[in-house]
Amino acid sequence: MFGGGCLARVVTVSPGPLIRVEGQPVSIRCEVREYAGPREQDFEWMMSRDAGGQRVKIISTFDAGYSHPSLSKRVASGDLSVQRRQDNEVELKIAEAKAQDAGFYWCQTPSTDSVISGNYEAQVQLTVIPNTLKVSPQAPPPVVPEGSDITLSCIVSRELVHPTYLSVTWSVKKGATSEDVLAFGPQGDVTVGPKFARRYADGSIRLVPGKNGLFELVISRVTSSDEGIYECSGTEWTHESGGGWVKIVQSTREMGTVSVTPTGRSLSVKASSSSSSSSPTAPILSPSNTLTLSCSVAADNLPALALEVTWLAGGREIVTMERSGVVAANVSSSGAQGKRGEASLERTGAGEYRLAVRRVSGEDGGVYTCRVRAFIEKGGRSAGGGGRWHMAAEKTSSPVTVTVTQIKPNFTLTLEPIVSPQMTAEPTELACHVTNITRLPPGGRLGVTWEHTPLPGAGSDRQTSHTVTSLDVKGNLLAGSGYSDRLKSGMLSLSRAPPDTFKLRFLRTQEVDMGQYICTVSAWSANSQGDLVKTAEHQSSPQTIQWLTKSPALNAVAKHVRDASVGGALFEMSCTVSTENLVDVGYSVLVQSQDSLEGSVRTIMTLSPDSVLQYGGATDPKRRDSLVLTKSGPAEFRFRLAGVQLSDRGYYWCDVTAWTKQQPGHAWTRATSAESNKVRIDFQENGPSFSIAVQSDLSSVYPWETAKMECSLGVSGSSPKTDDLAYEVRWFFTRLRGGEITTQVASMDRLGILKKEARNSSSDISIEREDTHTFVLNIHGTTDSDSGEYHCAATPWYLSPSTRAWTQAGELTSPRIFLTVRFAVWESLKLPLLYGLSASVGVGLFSLVLGLVCAQCCCRNMAHTPRSRNKLMDLEMD
Repeated sequence: MFGGGCLARVVTVSPGPLIRVEGQPVSIRCEVREYAGPREQDFEWMMSRDAGGQRVKIISTFDAGYSHPSLSKRVASGDLSVQRRQDNEVELKIAEAKAQDAGFYWCQTPSTDSVISGNYEAQVQLTVIPNTLKVSPQAPPPVVPEGSDITLSCIVSRELVHPTYLSVTWSVKKGATSEDVLAFGPQGDVTVGPKFARRYADGSIRLVPGKNGLFELVISRVTSSDEGIYECSGTEWTHESGGGWVKIVQSTREMGTVSVTPTGRSLSVKASSSSSSSSPTAPILSPSNTLTLSCSVAADNLPALALEVTWLAGGREIVTMERSGVVAANVSSSGAQGKRGEASLERTGAGEYRLAVRRVSGEDGGVYTCRVRAFIEKGGRSAGGGGRWHMAAEKTSSPVTVTVTQIKPNFTLTLEPIVSPQMTAEPTELACHVTNITRLPPGGRLGVTWEHTPLPGAGSDRQTSHTVTSLDVKGNLLAGSGYSDRLKSGMLSLSRAPPDTFKLRFLRTQEVDMGQYICTVSAWSANSQGDLVKTAEHQSSPQTIQWLTKSPALNAVAKHVRDASVGGALFEMSCTVSTENLVDVGYSVLVQSQDSLEGSVRTIMTLSPDSVLQYGGATDPKRRDSLVLTKSGPAEFRFRLAGVQLSDRGYYWCDVTAWTKQQPGHAWTRATSAESNKVRIDFQENGPSFSIAVQSDLSSVYPWETAKMECSLGVSGSSPKTDDLAYEVRWFFTRLRGGEITTQVASMDRLGILKKEARNSSSDISIEREDTHTFVLNIHGTTDSDSGEYHCAATPWYLSPSTRAWTQAGELTSPRIFLTVRFAVWESLKLPLLYGLSASVGVGLFSLVLGLVCAQCCCRNMAHTPRSRNKLMDLEMD
């Protein structure tokens, strides 16, 4: 576990001395480090009343009978226990400390090290003091008005035998939950609960320490959120050397229940015509008089409240005095609502507010109420501004009725339909006649408002009416919600005809316009300030606009205009459309065809309601100049096809769709559609007959050879000239004999342009035209993947002698021929064998020549030739 020779066992216990209170739990930790042996270590606990006294065994982690007989019962009952926290750490626990538990405690660890080194026990002193902590709270007032202050007093004391410290905590219980308000101590520090931190910071909660253990907590400007059961807790602490603060005993006492009386219970608001009268009805006023109303406010905690007073007339705010004393009068309305008198508001005493409206008019008559909002400040005031406020209550006085006498004009309304629609999209016109006008002063004017109530749905109640359009007293034309676009586009109009007739006109009536219509006419007169005010208003009897809705119908008829009897002629077809229950219709036309009545349908051309022409997918791009589709009348369309061919034979018809617009500028909306009858292009041309055949000189080839297949075409009947004949030829390949999966490998159009398709082979493809009727497919550099069936298909084209137009004949398909690419063993081996034999002969000849050369150079005659006698004699003489 550890390296030998570098260890020194270290046993440590909780730092002491430990001071604990009698009857409270005690916990002493012991830890061993830097040891050898097993990971899990054992511990033994002993104690002695004196440092040098006899030790008494308490408990062991490995020996159940370790405890001294005097302590065995406490160990068995769990009053004394040891709890392992980690492999190298345990905790001695005393459930309830007694006076005789005071003394010195030793923690020992049996040695598991190979070499004795370090310490194997540690000692700590435990002091047990009596519980002298006392908490004596004073009961707070049970009921507190909202916005006032409460003081929570609590006395916390103890007998100072050893150096211990005190702290006090206030908490409030609401139902099953309790939360701390503020805690003071143990070292003079203050801790505030999360919900009260802001109020403590702004001074709404403050601590006032007193003498002889008295602590007071003051909560300012209480609200209903401060209700609950308040408690006071005293705690005694000790500060251990090398450690932190340890709580040794705590006592909690309930202080009492505090209820906060809401401001709304005692707040009362009364409005009257004067400060000395409580009459709910004000005197009857004449125009240009001054209206005076008084508002009286009363509350139990009125000095602690900041009031916001607002006067309302007919539910509309006319003037407000904010809690700061600033008066703000609302801007007088104008136009169709007339103009009210000038309103002012002042404070005449504690809780007394007076409203004055000068130069009243008919608009100032009605019901007046005084609304009061009471605010309580939360938090203290800083140097930079006021604190936080919350609205404690709001009350509105009983209404005071104010009457302003005025002479109202009178008139009679008659509503009648001038134009009634019989179907959707037809116009509608209503006239509102104003007659028998009396008492309208000079300069008086009339305004009108048109309202519409839709017809109720099946089984539903009548729907709410809404404004269509209005003409105000200044001649401004205003549209209701949902009608502005129709008014701007001219689909809806409102006019005035002399002498006093208002007309509402729908250019295109929609189904949603069915229902009841009412016209409301208002009379306006100038007041003393020259402003127009409404003096009278009358409403006509309802007029119902309704018609029987019919489903739209469409009928299309196609007929021949020019019948193509021979190839190359001009074919022309007309499509005539007739509708029912449709107005201002636009048409879209699709010209469609099919070879036979059971054949697939092809779209040739389309024409949109906005006359946009498009070609269908079945149209050959080369023949687009021969196709024409035009609108030849309000409900007639012409289709022309120039230079008809055999491929154009079949049935032709029109698919017509009717479209409508709700109003100009809107998108087209589909109404209905129908198909016309079918007309036929059917002509016969005795052209040439064609045949096709395929052949190959070789049905099998070797790899890398060229395979050739010939596609021959024959002509019989009225054979055209060579220059008047052309073919489109396509070659196809099938991997298996008789297989169904066929792929195109190459093609040549009638202009001689070759096109090769992508293939899974390394060979190359070419098509050779030997003459007008013969086409040869060449496969260059064949491989085994080219084995399979081949056939050709051809489409003849000939220049018609009657129309001098190129005519397409039917497609021809040849029989299939099978091509085999053989693998020749001798052909594949002859070259390697020839190269090997040649190399062997060459190497043998080279070896023979090399041997002869070596023999000549290295095997010469090496025998000694004696010197001549004359030479010896010459040497001796020398």
